[in-house]
Amino acid sequence: MPRPYSSAVIPAPLAEIWPHIRDFGGIHRWHPAIESCELTRGASATDIGAQRRLRLGDGGVVVEDLLALDDRGHALTYEIVESPFPVRRYVSTVRLAPVTAVGHTFAEWWVEFDADAADEGSLVDLFANGVFGTGLAALAQRYA
Repeated sequence: MPRPYSSAVIPAPLAEIWPHIRDFGGIHRWHPAIESCELTRGASATDIGAQRRLRLGDGGVVVEDLLALDDRGHALTYEIVESPFPVRRYVSTVRLAPVTAVGHTFAEWWVEFDADAADEGSLVDLFANGVFGTGLAALAQRYA
């Protein structure tokens, strides 16, 4: 099972970054690859079981369910339930930690998924760099 991973140091305190990550329905406000995001299930974007429908910049649609939200540990876990990507059992986590020496935030984002062996290499690159790396870089750029 592949585990694409990306991390970044964001030059802002964790208290400023966590609200962006924690808002399950607000990813389009900071991730450049997400054109729009609509909550389709759940009373709020922080309800476990909330569902979001993402429209990607290329027109693709991804539907994700919120599995866990840990305010103490500053982590959010979700799964893809519908997407144009050839994946199965896609479960992803974004986690933040303070860089206490300088008041910045360490962010890491990873996924575990199943896919056909022929698709794994391109999917690992797509998720680690195209999705996670791009999103974390956009957050870092907002505070640079």
